[in-house]
Amino acid sequence: MKLQQLKYIVEVLNHNLNVSATAESLYTSQPGISKQVRMLEDELGVQIFGRSGKHLTHVTPAGNEVIHIARQILSKVESIKAVANEHTLPDQGKLNIATTHTQARYALPTVIKGFMNKYPKVSLHMHQGTPQQISDAAARGDADFAIATEALHLYSDLIMLPCYHWNRSIVVTKDHPLAKKGKNLTVPDVAAFPLITYVFGFTGRSELDKAFGAHGLEPHIVFTATDADVIKTYVRLGLGVGVLATMAVDKTQDSDLVCIDASHLFEASTTKIGFRKGSFLRGYMYDFIERFAPHLTKDVVERASLLRSQEDIDELFKNVELPSR
Repeated sequence: MKLQQLKYIVEVLNHNLNVSATAESLYTSQPGISKQVRMLEDELGVQIFGRSGKHLTHVTPAGNEVIHIARQILSKVESIKAVANEHTLPDQGKLNIATTHTQARYALPTVIKGFMNKYPKVSLHMHQGTPQQISDAAARGDADFAIATEALHLYSDLIMLPCYHWNRSIVVTKDHPLAKKGKNLTVPDVAAFPLITYVFGFTGRSELDKAFGAHGLEPHIVFTATDADVIKTYVRLGLGVGVLATMAVDKTQDSDLVCIDASHLFEASTTKIGFRKGSFLRGYMYDFIERFAPHLTKDVVERASLLRSQEDIDELFKNVELPSR
């Protein structure tokens, strides 16, 4: 059994069983990958992939278990390299972050600016996507950190640490009937109008649905987007009432709109940062986490990493007062 073979089976799965695409991404030949996969299967005495002719069609039950362990082994190999680099090149390396548009656009810029000023030799890459894509990137090891709010059940292989609470605002044009409601605004008031908000599964959308459900109402959502700036654009066009993260409203750039604090209508959401269990975090990675969430010091992160379950981690932070944005 070779590390190369383990890498091949993991990458084949990452490329949706497309051996040709896998070979292209690894700068090797398709026959070479197929041969090594067959050799591994012969050595183990089980099929990792089901086949129809020359094409891979599915991962077998045994294959799923093998690939799961292969990911762990490859992760440990990367950790060994990271340990060595931490001693030889402590201020050099890479940092890959997977997150949503709202976090990338509104929560991270000042953090990243300060980080890059301190670590100019660290190559930082940000990948924006859906919660599922963020989870997959972190699980595959393509991202060192996942930063998200929604769909935390997708992150079972990650250690998720709470960073901050945030809430929503109602955004309308100045001539809209809700513009003068202010603190008197109610959920039924909002429900009376067509809404423009986030795609389901994005950025706290579930809290909005819960609030309407508690009043026996169903929101009339006419337009959804993953980008808060797009939501505001269509509010300006008169398509409906915008419901978006308060942090996404800029008093200067959005001065043509009326922003109404909706924290009394919707429960706050919590943004978390996560990384793979068993990962070796470089010094600059701990620094990044603390810049993003000052209560997550290296000591606290290490304590959380030793806990067995996400429930234990949540208990650790039960009495910690998180900042709000």
